[in-house]
Amino acid sequence: MYCPKCGAAIVPGTAFCPICGGGLQAAAAPMQPMQPAFAATPPYAYPGWDYATWSTRAIGYIVDALLVGVGMAVLYLVIGGVFGSMLGLVGAHGFASGWCCMMVLLFPLATLGVGFYNSVYLVAQRGFSIGQGIVKVKVVDGNGNLLTQGTAFVRLLVRVALGFVPFLPMLDLLWPLWDVRRQTLHDKAVNCYVINNPSGM
Repeated sequence: MYCPKCGAAIVPGTAFCPICGGGLQAAAAPMQPMQPAFAATPPYAYPGWDYATWSTRAIGYIVDALLVGVGMAVLYLVIGGVFGSMLGLVGAHGFASGWCCMMVLLFPLATLGVGFYNSVYLVAQRGFSIGQGIVKVKVVDGNGNLLTQGTAFVRLLVRVALGFVPFLPMLDLLWPLWDVRRQTLHDKAVNCYVINNPSGM
């Protein structure tokens, strides 16, 4: 660059001309690189993602819960048959006590049994369970990729664990109503998101 007063060659960014002492305009500040439209640190969730609404997720949850109900019915028949054969051995009182304890475990067992296929295998392979496929939503990680089977399994375990604490399953189901990214508590546990999937793929 050159001094506008005396024409002397000047190093860019110099405030005053070393020859005539005239003030010079400050060099333009270097342009800052554009920031990405999404967070540069985890979670990498895009603000523009079309997060599934609570009502859509609730319908998918109900469908999946019906499958768990089928699993409970199967377990009920199997366990009932085993306990029925034991009735003569332990007596009526012992049978009733054992059956009461088993009923407490029936729902978590059915959730795990059905969940291994529906909430782990299917979610890791295609991104959605049977119920989620019906309402056309998809489970993805913070980068938009499908969950690994390990991550999907941890997500299932958290959901089952919440079932042992009173009111937590309902709180988990309702959490997307006020969450910015419409996550449930078991979504947050593994940093995953449920988004709309109109293509069903």
